[in-house]
Amino acid sequence: MVVGLFRWAAGFWGYSGFNVPPMHGDFEAQRHWMEITTHLPISQWYFYDLPYWGLDYPPLTAYHSWLLGKIGSIINPRWFDLDTSRGFEDQLLKVYMRATVLMSEYLVYIPAAIILNRKLGRMRGVSTWESLVALVAILMQPATILIDHAHFQYNTVMLGFTLASISSMLAGRALWGCVFFVAALCYKQMALYYAPAVFAYLIGICMVPKPNIGRFLAIAFITVLSFAISFAPLLLGAIVDQYREIPASTAKETPLPPSITSLPFTINEKAWYFPPLLQLTQSIYRIFPFARGLFEDKVANMWCAIHTFHKLHNYPLGQMQRISTVITLAFIWPSTMIISLFPYRELLPWAMASIAWGFFLCSFQVHEKSVLLPLLPMTILLGSERGLGTEMRAWIGWANMLGVWTLFPLLKRDELRMPYGVLTLLWAYLLGLPPTSLSLYFGRQSKNGELKVLTKMLHLAFYAVMIAWHIGEAFVLPPENKPDLWVVLNVLIGFAGFGVCFLWCSWQLILRSGLMEDYFGVRMRIEAADRKKKQ
Repeated sequence: MVVGLFRWAAGFWGYSGFNVPPMHGDFEAQRHWMEITTHLPISQWYFYDLPYWGLDYPPLTAYHSWLLGKIGSIINPRWFDLDTSRGFEDQLLKVYMRATVLMSEYLVYIPAAIILNRKLGRMRGVSTWESLVALVAILMQPATILIDHAHFQYNTVMLGFTLASISSMLAGRALWGCVFFVAALCYKQMALYYAPAVFAYLIGICMVPKPNIGRFLAIAFITVLSFAISFAPLLLGAIVDQYREIPASTAKETPLPPSITSLPFTINEKAWYFPPLLQLTQSIYRIFPFARGLFEDKVANMWCAIHTFHKLHNYPLGQMQRISTVITLAFIWPSTMIISLFPYRELLPWAMASIAWGFFLCSFQVHEKSVLLPLLPMTILLGSERGLGTEMRAWIGWANMLGVWTLFPLLKRDELRMPYGVLTLLWAYLLGLPPTSLSLYFGRQSKNGELKVLTKMLHLAFYAVMIAWHIGEAFVLPPENKPDLWVVLNVLIGFAGFGVCFLWCSWQLILRSGLMEDYFGVRMRIEAADRKKKQ
């Protein structure tokens, strides 16, 4: 109830694109998808007026939009009138849209978070009190609340399916884990950040300690079936619309997606299989927007940081795509191999965090909001063994504070400074983090030796820089020839910090896998022999 009140209160403020014509923002995009899905045949969803917020998310988002649009049309049909409702900003519509985010989260994300937190606690004997504190911290994560309930999106549906998948795999129910993870992928393609970790873990449990062909075939079958069920309404609807002689597009000529036009042979457009094939290829083309460029806006990853000093748009887009792919694979390969060779259930969140950071830092078409993906598996570890201990709390808290700080330029554009400040400082106070408390670094908790001096210096330096940046951004105007100075500094500092997060998660995965036990065992024997000689 309490976390719901904070979410609802965040919605009293502005949202993405409020009073910013002609395209408005994410609020209008979500409303527009409800408009087109409730008024158009299903075969036209991925073709209709693409320049104006054309549908570019997987089918489950489209079905979700259809359901919410139908319910909203019962309340007020004007909210979703085809074409004429564009840019509609009625206050009751805002209340309805905010309520749909909250109810979607209560149906998917919050139950999944509660179940997973309870599972993590029982696996390692965490006390009930500590589990409850960790759950509150997970549900009050400021970045998630600000993006979904203030800026406006439905990320928690995808994140909730991801948590359900993790929970199922931790409980040993790999097949249900596949179903929920496919649901996450078919709701938002950003869940691909986790895909290498999930895929490697599933391969690992099929091969270690010995090959289990039956399990492998079952996982493969359930995964394919889940994708088929997710896409079935779209593909079957295309066949029905062809029978009813409804075209896939209202335009005189329907442009075919590149995956069809680039084929070395011609496909018969009159064949029964052409409409579903067209729908499948067009939806995939819209879901993976490779033509948009390396990154959008200013995001704290490698490419935007490099672009600050060396303009990457001078290079061919195809070349940058290939470079991005190679570097991303290089970053995620070690963690992928570790979780496949050591498929321990407790390592899955660490692998997902490490690999998601690798994707965020190096992959193609990264948004600021994508930082929610690596932060999620890190944050749920607060409910694991020693999750609220000094070291884990310091690192996870620091990553979340840095993550929400990099979102500030986006939130500022939506006039969300107040909810940003309140929710961020409240979360810092809940976990005893700077700037509300220094007890983790200088108080009694700091004397247990869990935090190294270098870690304290690193974290406190970043906290100091973030505070100084806020002061400078608020009171010091940038030079006329560098109007984006403060945003660029935010990108560079955030990129450096996220690089450290990636290294820490990767190192923790290596240590917890037992991969280094032989090395440390040898080192300990050598050191013991040296001490014996000296004696």
